[in-house]
Amino acid sequence: MFSKFKLSLLAFLVIGLLAACSTESPTSGDNEESDSDSGSDDGIHIGMSVSTQNNPFFVTLKEGAEAKAEEDENVELTVVDAQNDSAQQLSSIEDLIQQDVDVLVVNPTDSKAVVSAVEAANDADLPVVTIDRSADGGEVVAHVASDNVVGGEMAGDYIVEQLGGEGNVVELQGIPGSSAARERGEGFHNVVDEEDGIEVVAKQPAGFERAEGLSVMENILQTGDEIDAVFAHNDEMALGAVRALEAAGKEDVTVVGFDAIDDAVEAIENGEMDATVKQQPTVIGERGVEIAKKIANGEEVEKSQSVDLEMITAE
Repeated sequence: MFSKFKLSLLAFLVIGLLAACSTESPTSGDNEESDSDSGSDDGIHIGMSVSTQNNPFFVTLKEGAEAKAEEDENVELTVVDAQNDSAQQLSSIEDLIQQDVDVLVVNPTDSKAVVSAVEAANDADLPVVTIDRSADGGEVVAHVASDNVVGGEMAGDYIVEQLGGEGNVVELQGIPGSSAARERGEGFHNVVDEEDGIEVVAKQPAGFERAEGLSVMENILQTGDEIDAVFAHNDEMALGAVRALEAAGKEDVTVVGFDAIDDAVEAIENGEMDATVKQQPTVIGERGVEIAKKIANGEEVEKSQSVDLEMITAE
């Protein structure tokens, strides 16, 4: 009897020991796997949609964002190019949403058309930051840009001063529907419409593109109207206008652009252009990433973030 009792006790102890070992190892392994997974989740994945990479301004903006992201090894930045196509921008943003990015940074091609993309991100509980151009709808956590209205007013003031308050002006507009085109035009007209001696004899869209600026300006020149100044909503169109004016032998026309890209600054130094309103695309890109990081980390951010402007002239 005693022998059977000892055997039963021994068997009980062995079974208990094996059970303890079998439960300890899987639990320990699960904890290690969980720690590894949580470590990978510590990184921040930012998706960025840029309107175009055919414009030096937006190339610089993207480079600023990439440089800022590279400063933090825990930040991954994925950039997609909409190529100035609103449908393509929507499609690429939907792809970013499927990649489970933590924050979406958008430089809209068209402020109205991008609303559906912003709303898609909202539906996916994905925070949205807009940069340089705003969205006309959807929920946006923060917007980073220069004050385009103020920039348009700066351009208008410069032209009024150069013309002595009298003259005919052409306005080359950006992409219809973009906030930049609307706001720069608004600021410009805030000034020139108050001047009885200034008449805007033509205002036409040229898509923020140099080739279109050249073509549109050529067509305007064919009307035979006397032109004393040109305000273009960006430097690409201004540089196109400069070429059209040169080909037509118009040497005394004041040309003002917007953005201060390298080609425009060089044209001002060479006496081909008169002025440009300087934005800071590098800072806009950097700020977009900085804000996205704060949002991903649960920090509060200001709804509107303004970047300073400066008038660049040959003087």
